[in-house]
Amino acid sequence: MIAIGGSIGTGLFVASGATVSQAGPGGALLSYALIGLMVYFLMTSLGELAAFMPVSGSFSTYGAKYVEEGFGFALGWNYWYNWAVTIAVDLVASQLVMNYWFPDTPGWIWSALFLGLMFLLNYISVKGFGEAEYWFSLIKVSTVIIFIGLGVLMIFGILKGGENAGWHNWTIGDAPFAGGFSAMIGVAMIVGFSFQGTELIGIAAGESEDPARTIPRAVRQVFWRILLFYIFAILIISLIIPYTDPSLLRNDVKDISVSPFTLVFEHAGLLSAAAVMNAVILTAVLSAGNSGMYASTVCCSRWLRKVRHHAFSPSCQRAVCRVMRCMPPPS
Repeated sequence: MIAIGGSIGTGLFVASGATVSQAGPGGALLSYALIGLMVYFLMTSLGELAAFMPVSGSFSTYGAKYVEEGFGFALGWNYWYNWAVTIAVDLVASQLVMNYWFPDTPGWIWSALFLGLMFLLNYISVKGFGEAEYWFSLIKVSTVIIFIGLGVLMIFGILKGGENAGWHNWTIGDAPFAGGFSAMIGVAMIVGFSFQGTELIGIAAGESEDPARTIPRAVRQVFWRILLFYIFAILIISLIIPYTDPSLLRNDVKDISVSPFTLVFEHAGLLSAAAVMNAVILTAVLSAGNSGMYASTVCCSRWLRKVRHHAFSPSCQRAVCRVMRCMPPPS
């Protein structure tokens, strides 16, 4: 559930429409498929290492052990920096989302409030963190499943609102590959951001009760998760909404009403779709930030403690660790 919660966020709910608009339906679908294939191979490799040698902390341990110590050191710092920046992005996104309901409230108040909430969920207990992440993930997964179900009904004409749905959306204009290969490369960054968090399976290996059994099972589910949550979702969007629709060009958290998920729900006749998706996107932001806080504080702090005597570690880090050497490691 940690990996699901970290990988389904604004990248899928909001930015996915921009990929269809910029690269066309075929280009967007192929980009998600190629990046998803790369992520699957990455996760099978990480899962094998995590099942063989589960560690509590960053997977940079594997890089240091099997490649080179400098590689593992650089990997650990880059991974920490990655999630530190992502948490900041999620906090900014949270204030933009809350601006939908409270336009007169200063944004920094929401960022501070949600940062405190993320810290509290990670501080109280492992059980509390897991329970919160479970419900966050359940809301997002349920939304995607409902979205796909409604989309299928609209495509086959069972549900009203899908009059313009169908494969003809793949033949209008320059479709299916609008912009060609360069457009596919251009949207790869958005697609990669959408998959961020899947690797948390490997990070949580040391916390698993039976890593040799649970980690391989979780990794095998990655394929179906990618197929359902990403490939099917993009396919539904491309079949219902033409890539030339100007609403897709304005995909931004500032304008939740044009989220591709919102557009499909509105086509299906779901009233107040914007408000509903706003709540779901807020949940997605908090969930991704919560998982990021787990990765960047609990796991990466353990890694920093492990390398405090490393020749590559900065002197300030070694000094801090000497002062805090009597403190127990994070639980």
